[in-house]
Amino acid sequence: MRAYLSYFKLKFISGLQYRQAAYAGIATQFFFGFVYIMIYVAFYQTGGKNLPMELPQLITYVWLNQAFFALICQFYKDSELFTLIKTGNISYEFSRPKSIYFLWYFKILGQRLANVFLRFLPLFIVTILLPKPYNFGMPTSPLAFLIFLVSMIIGTLLITALTVFYPIITLVTLNEKGITNILIVIADLFSGIGIPLVFFPKLLLKVSSVLPFQYISDLPFRIYVGNIPVSACIKPMIIQFVWLILLVLIGQLLLRIIIKRVEVQGG
Repeated sequence: MRAYLSYFKLKFISGLQYRQAAYAGIATQFFFGFVYIMIYVAFYQTGGKNLPMELPQLITYVWLNQAFFALICQFYKDSELFTLIKTGNISYEFSRPKSIYFLWYFKILGQRLANVFLRFLPLFIVTILLPKPYNFGMPTSPLAFLIFLVSMIIGTLLITALTVFYPIITLVTLNEKGITNILIVIADLFSGIGIPLVFFPKLLLKVSSVLPFQYISDLPFRIYVGNIPVSACIKPMIIQFVWLILLVLIGQLLLRIIIKRVEVQGG
């Protein structure tokens, strides 16, 4: 475990050094947050009725998406891993007396947490002080906030498990685009980054119910804003945890199979 934590610490500390990228990210998140909110406010004010989420809930949901965007976005790829794979230097990783899967897992987790660490707090502080209806709202209760934190932690581990599949696939395709980009688009659509899933048509809702992506951010964010009451949190959070275990087990098994067949090129 110490080796995995060292990988995590190394990526986390190195990620904190990119302050200018974090500042640019904060500005970008503010911009897109206001754009989304102005669209939603106009939609609600022009006669939207019987909508599945109240406007204050939706605005808080948008700010949560923007605050944690660097953590939950699907398009993050560890370029260092892809370079190792395409140059053949990945063979050095295979020679380590540790689980390659968990070395990659903790490496990606450290980078994702570093990406969001410098961004989310300034955004929260500013958006809480905004006038209504643009302000960030408080959770419905301390219990809802606690459940949100637990669900968010599981969601973070879940998105990391999904991200590990990208270098695993690249071991076979030798290209980090193609299949991985298709997976990224699908995951972004069904994780609620663009539009909360409760606004989806029934057919897409049924599709999303059998996929793991909604448990990355849509579930914890809806718990925070009160769209999912505390009394109804247990079942989806159990499913969220089961998906995490399944993806980690599948990722380990798939990587083990691919490593036996992989041919290292380059040098």
